[in-house]
Amino acid sequence: MFKNYLGMIMLSEDTRDMGSLTNCRPIAAIPIGARYRIIDFILSNMVNGGIQNIGVFMQDNCRSLFDHLGTGKPWDLDRNTDGLFLFNFYANDSREFDSRMIKNNMEYFYRSRQENVIIASSYMICNIDFNEVINNHEKSGKDITIVYKKVKDGDENFLNCDVLNIDGENRVLSVGKNLGAEKEVNISMEILLMKKKFLVDLIYEFIKRGNFCSLKNFIYKNIKDYSVNAYEFTGYLRCVNSVNQYYEANMDLLDNKVIQELFFKNGNIYTKIKHEPPTRYLSLSKVSNSLIANGCLVEGTVENSIVARHVKIHKNAVVKNSIILQNCEICEGAHLNYSILDKNIKIFKEVFLRGVEHFPLVIRKNSTVDAFEEE
Repeated sequence: MFKNYLGMIMLSEDTRDMGSLTNCRPIAAIPIGARYRIIDFILSNMVNGGIQNIGVFMQDNCRSLFDHLGTGKPWDLDRNTDGLFLFNFYANDSREFDSRMIKNNMEYFYRSRQENVIIASSYMICNIDFNEVINNHEKSGKDITIVYKKVKDGDENFLNCDVLNIDGENRVLSVGKNLGAEKEVNISMEILLMKKKFLVDLIYEFIKRGNFCSLKNFIYKNIKDYSVNAYEFTGYLRCVNSVNQYYEANMDLLDNKVIQELFFKNGNIYTKIKHEPPTRYLSLSKVSNSLIANGCLVEGTVENSIVARHVKIHKNAVVKNSIILQNCEICEGAHLNYSILDKNIKIFKEVFLRGVEHFPLVIRKNSTVDAFEEE
């Protein structure tokens, strides 16, 4: 039954609050947890749910994402029948992306043998059992099912996410925005299920009306015209739609309970494999409560931090509460606290970088830093 669903991962995501992290990549391609990319979670969720036909619809600046996904082999999607399909399109106006991208690739839907569709974004980090979601959707008999989570920290997290207004029979009445005014809200996880024929009809109506919005928002604006079911997800969820939420999502991974749920509860999370030697820890190194990927050299101190591949941390260097991405070098005597270093950054000797917990300092990719001093 579950093989009768195809997956659509739509990357028309709002990057306005992601700073320099999305200058040369979409949110889906941002590294997370030392060795993964954000898209790995939803992609693995779909594969674990038995979905064998997945299309990724992306905008420009996607070189790193193409490189990461490749043929889809890590997710067992390098198939002769079905598999992973990558669609790339550049639009001058991001509001045109969904309509023009889908219009130009309608043949994908016509050729697909599946009769049902799961539409999702990449930046909702979770490990969800799609078998349960599909069963709930088909039992409901509704046109559409939207997955949501009832959160109790809506005034601090999930800002600018969609909020579902639901009646006592799990019917979606309307969709709004979370502006942080209430603590308890029903956050849409931007996962929608429907029949493929229903989606194709919806797309033609979407294009005919000339709406300059995403397909998701078109559905939300006309939600009273459809019967819409709500499915409640009760597991771990984090939306990576800002620098702060990206930082918090990484720090969550230092909690063993989060790791166990996010990476193992409903199936493993897969990523592109890179064969590298183990990290080398020298005699002066001190490491506590941190995730450190393979291929690193650690001679200094690392506390409460996420360190990606091929990072060098020299003696007397201190890294605390920070995220260090691939190929960075922290020279002797440098100190980092509440900082995010993008790829290929060199921090020179005796440099001090310090952000704050809810506003981490972000250093742009391919930078060298030798002019920061602690006050």
